[in-house]
Amino acid sequence: VPMVAPGNVQVYVINSTLAKVHWDTVPLKTVRGHLQGYKVYYWKVQSLSRRSRRHVEKKILTFRGNKTFGMLPGLEPYSSYKLNVRVVNGKGEGPASPDKVFKTPEGVPSSPSFLRITNPTLDSLTLEWGSPTHPNGVLTSYILKFQPINNTHELGPLVEIRIPANESSLILKNLNYSTRYKFYFNAQTSVGSGSQITEEAITIMDE
Repeated sequence: VPMVAPGNVQVYVINSTLAKVHWDTVPLKTVRGHLQGYKVYYWKVQSLSRRSRRHVEKKILTFRGNKTFGMLPGLEPYSSYKLNVRVVNGKGEGPASPDKVFKTPEGVPSSPSFLRITNPTLDSLTLEWGSPTHPNGVLTSYILKFQPINNTHELGPLVEIRIPANESSLILKNLNYSTRYKFYFNAQTSVGSGSQITEEAITIMDE
């Protein structure tokens, strides 16, 4: 098998899900056979928004021939990763380069995990929601938009409310009685807004 590990391994983080790794080729005499390519082993150490560690699944990408760089797609935003590089010949892999640590920046969050609308009265509705399963960063706020829907399914004026990220419920007051409302709800990080979930609810007709 090859005798030495690739040197001068560098990682360039391009965005929250993509990184580029560079390395120096090994001297051909140390390959001790036919150079087939380089393997990059990489794995997520932890999410930076959740301290929980889980079973580490190592991923491997193979770059054929005498390449000196490769792209690592499909990374998770706002996470800490490690990687190393090995040279490959027909017999197997050489030793691993020292582990390099890199961090991906924040991304936009996934949609809130649920949105429930309860306790309808003549002029109010109660909203409850769950935080996104994948915050992909530090949540800065939630955005609630809602509008009335009339009997001919036309949409009325849209109202937008920004809600602090640590809230999980809200009572909407001063609504019209016996009116159907459509709600659009999403979470935000400093990068931007995540995907929204929608829900509809009706205020009651009379007490």
